[in-house]
Amino acid sequence: MNFDNFHKALSEFQSHCSNLVQNLTTNLNRRPNPIPWARIAQNATRPMSTEVIEQRLEGVPVYALSNATDEFLLVSGASTGKNIGLFCFKKEDAEALLHQVTTIDPQMPQGSRVVPVALNKVFQLKVNGVAFRLIPEFSQVKNALHEREKSGFPSGDFFGVPVFQSRSLVLQSQNKKYRPLFFRKEDLENSLERASGQLNRIKHANGQGDIEVTALEDVIKEMKENSTSKWDDVIFIPPGFDVSANPNRQ
Repeated sequence: MNFDNFHKALSEFQSHCSNLVQNLTTNLNRRPNPIPWARIAQNATRPMSTEVIEQRLEGVPVYALSNATDEFLLVSGASTGKNIGLFCFKKEDAEALLHQVTTIDPQMPQGSRVVPVALNKVFQLKVNGVAFRLIPEFSQVKNALHEREKSGFPSGDFFGVPVFQSRSLVLQSQNKKYRPLFFRKEDLENSLERASGQLNRIKHANGQGDIEVTALEDVIKEMKENSTSKWDDVIFIPPGFDVSANPNRQ
């Protein structure tokens, strides 16, 4: 697919997605340092392996454009020679992008469609030499900015895919405790409400400082690089799911 045609299509795509793509592609080198998060104390001795990280991401769907032979449609830059794939967290965003590209690019392959892809497969694509850009839901970027403002951080752009957690929400399995990270704030709030109704020992989801937000990319980076990672005890909850949990006593 020609880069100029794609860029023209993308500029007419939903305005919020266009802004997010621009932020992701032009501001990667000036992202602010991630804010500190609460964690469960565990002994971490080395960075997490790629295999373990991918296992935790495999249940999370994203949506890409594919041709009739199940190949991803990539943006190719004539000057750089690099291939870039776009993966949307919201299916409707990918469908809107496909519509715009199909309308503008006369060479768009017949049978092109939106397909779901497990997020761990996207990270494998990067390893195999294909760069990617994750396009978050615009509503969740707004939620992330709102939560940061509530926590006293200055308003501004949010770089990356927001993930949300609460210090009050802990999952337990086989005597191990895990912190769930949500891609939608609403799913976290539903989980908090369920836990509160079941056990009545949890702070209200809208309490100041109870919901925290950071970027998925920062979490993955620290998992890979830091031997004392704050993220070795997290699991990722796919969009649209909530969980039952053991509330963490404060």
